[in-house]
Amino acid sequence: MADDDVVVAPLKKRLKTDDSRVEKRVLYVVLEACSLESAKIGGEYAILSSDKHRKFLLKNNKDPADYRPDILHQCLLNLLDSPLNRAGRLRVFFRTNKNVLIEVSPQCRIPRTFDRFCGLMVQLLHKMVVRAADSSQKLMETVKNPVSLHLPVGCRKILMTFNTDNLLMPKELTTADKDEPIVIVVGGIARGKIVVDYTDGEAKISNFPLSAALTCAKITSGLEEVWGII
Repeated sequence: MADDDVVVAPLKKRLKTDDSRVEKRVLYVVLEACSLESAKIGGEYAILSSDKHRKFLLKNNKDPADYRPDILHQCLLNLLDSPLNRAGRLRVFFRTNKNVLIEVSPQCRIPRTFDRFCGLMVQLLHKMVVRAADSSQKLMETVKNPVSLHLPVGCRKILMTFNTDNLLMPKELTTADKDEPIVIVVGGIARGKIVVDYTDGEAKISNFPLSAALTCAKITSGLEEVWGII
């Protein structure tokens, strides 16, 4: 962690019925259907990627276009590097295409390079947890499905998709006078549309298709403007 990083307390477990513990003005981001699958290749486990393992994927009748862990990497970099996260106003979860749900600590610093990121993800999938090197603090850990168990009760939950007529500017997702958390769901996929059963509605933030990483960046930037985080 860099010296100028703001240390944010890890997410504490909260009882769903304890309204006094619900944090206000917090953005929850859930990255759904993320490509994150490990396999033993050349004697070592690796995260399957369309760029590096195309022959292996084709040999095993898998579509290389479905194996894009770089999308998750880009999304996590954008989210955890954001001023919103440094201000303690962001919580991140992601679910893999194998239905493994992961909670990411606000203090987690994602590796800058893709190879190091994949090495970390292999450790996560096999040990179910990633801890800080100099402490027992959990930076990433698998948690129990469904994700709704870990979200504030009664808050707005919006699925981001280009296939809707509901166009909202990122700063319109909430208002400055609303002290309430909001949940945004983004598909960590290169193509297609995700389907979930816990959102209240759908929205898009551009008339052009956006990558998952750019969607994350624009949403955090918009809420930073509304909530006065510079």
